[in-house]
Amino acid sequence: MNIYHMWFNLRDNRKDIEFSQAVDAYLGNLKSKGLIESYRLTRRKFGFGPPTLGEFHCEVHCKSLAQLDEAFGAVAKRSGEVERLHHPVYSAVTDFQAALYRDFPADERG
Repeated sequence: MNIYHMWFNLRDNRKDIEFSQAVDAYLGNLKSKGLIESYRLTRRKFGFGPPTLGEFHCEVHCKSLAQLDEAFGAVAKRSGEVERLHHPVYSAVTDFQAALYRDFPADERG
C-alpha cells in the first residue's frame, strides 16, 4: 500500500464540519471510481504534535504508484465533477505539506 499523507490547517476553523463533508464527497468520489483504495481525515488532539505540521492530517491509500498517478491525473485536469468536488477542499486549506510512504517491508521485497 502507498500512503499519500497531507498535513494542513484550515483557513477558517469555524467551517471544520463543512470541510470534512467536502473531503468525504471529494475523496469518496475518487474511491467510487477506483482511483484510490481508501482515505482518512484526522485532526490533532489537544494541540499535541509538531508545530510545523498542520492541525489536520489526511491519508490517501493507493494499492500502487500507478493508481496514485491515475488519481493525480484525474485531479490535474481541473474540470468536471472531480474539480467541482476538489475546489471546496483545496480552497479551504493553508500551510499544506505532503509526503508519500509505503508499507514496510513492502511486498515487492518479499
